[in-house]
This record gives sequence, structure tokens and C-alpha cells, in this order.
Amino acid sequence: MDPAKKALSLFDEFKNFALKGNVIDLAVGVIIGAAFAGIVKSLVQNIIMPLVSIVMPAEHGYAEWIWIVPGTAKSVPYGLFLGEVVNFLILALVLFLFIVKFLGWILKAKKDAPPPPLTKDQELLVEIRDLLKNQRI
Repeated sequence: MDPAKKALSLFDEFKNFALKGNVIDLAVGVIIGAAFAGIVKSLVQNIIMPLVSIVMPAEHGYAEWIWIVPGTAKSVPYGLFLGEVVNFLILALVLFLFIVKFLGWILKAKKDAPPPPLTKDQELLVEIRDLLKNQRI
């Protein structure tokens, strides 16, 4: 195959892939998800963890929660890790509620909905099918 045609073919395939509705929907979902993650991170850092630090006081909140390794000058900032864990748990909870509970409820409602009534054309086709079945017997 000619290299120019091969390059154009590759470009056409990529264009067909990239401009499909599903890919664009996925991109929008990723962008909205990143924005939502930023909101949750701010919630955890600025509201939840400072409230937790009231129970376990430190001068600058949970950011100062560290474990100093005995005999060394090394420290482990477990407070920052706990903040990220809380951030993850909130995101996981929201995703669970949205995907499993909300979308699951919508899908179940669609599945339980009665089928739409047949149109006149469909009713005639069903009658013709039934007549043809009866003639074979």
C-alpha cells in the first residue's frame, strides 16, 4: 500500500474514532469528573479535615499529623494520607450512589416499563404472521 494512502487511511480511521458521539461523551465525563474531584478535594481539605482536627488538635490541622521515625530525622505525614483517604471515600460513595443506585433505578424502571403499543402496521404484520402459521398446520 502506498505510504501516503496508508497515512490518509490512518487519519480517516482516527477521525471516525475521535468524532464518534461516545468518545466525545466520555471526554465530557472525564472533564466533569475532574472538576467534581476538585470540589470534593476542597471539601475534604477545607471543611471535613479541619473539623476532624478539632477532635485531634494540632496547630495547623491535620497537615501536621506526622509520625517521626525513632532514631532518625525521617517523618511520615500520615495526616495528609488520611486526608486523601477521606477524599477517596467521598468520591467512591458519590460514584456508588450515582451509578448503582440512581442509574440502576433508571435502568430498572426502563426494564419494568410495559412495551409500547403496536402500531397499525405492526398489528397487521402480526395478523399476517398468525394466518401464515395457521395455514401450515
